Amino acid sequence: MSTRTRQRAGSGPELTFSDRELIDLAVAWVTLSVAFSLIFAPIHRGGSSVGYFVGMVGLSLVTVGVAFLLHELAHKVVAIEHGQIAEFRADYQMLFLALMGALVGFLFAAPGAVYHRGRITQRENAMVALAGPITNHLLAIMFLPLMIMPAPLGTIGRMGVWINLVLAAFNMIPFGPLDGKSVYDWHKGVFALVFVPSVLLAGYVVLFVDLF
Repeated sequence: MSTRTRQRAGSGPELTFSDRELIDLAVAWVTLSVAFSLIFAPIHRGGSSVGYFVGMVGLSLVTVGVAFLLHELAHKVVAIEHGQIAEFRADYQMLFLALMGALVGFLFAAPGAVYHRGRITQRENAMVALAGPITNHLLAIMFLPLMIMPAPLGTIGRMGVWINLVLAAFNMIPFGPLDGKSVYDWHKGVFALVFVPSVLLAGYVVLFVDLF
């Protein structure tokens, strides 16, 4: 989701992944995919068969999971490009709440954040924040051609476009630790240039694009 800054002591950062970071990314990826599947294939309430639920988990792994994973990796890569040491940390309490909420039909996902530390300007911090939502827009474009294909590719395309546009819009909200707050604080014009289309596109897919 969003990025947060800490002070750095030491020499130049590199694009590396610690064992803990890889585990955190994997757990968040799988947990979000399962939580999303519980919303749309509620096997726990008798709404879906086991086979359909397993299929939904698979679809979620390559749509919801990829949207989340590349969003966070984009934060990390751009932070490192600006001389930061950056690492993803999962929020296990929020992941647990995401699963529990999905069981009752409500999903609010805040799986963790890329934390980066080092000297950085407000503009550079905004660029790190923007990397996530912009990546989601690019992923939506990549999923778009699949929408005209028959199932299961068409389903993957619709889910990919839907989740990436919604994730981009949500993260551009200028509140708290979300990406939009860093962009808004740096340059309100740039914020509006990204936020307004993000909200309009997300609103369109939610209202007019059926996932299945």
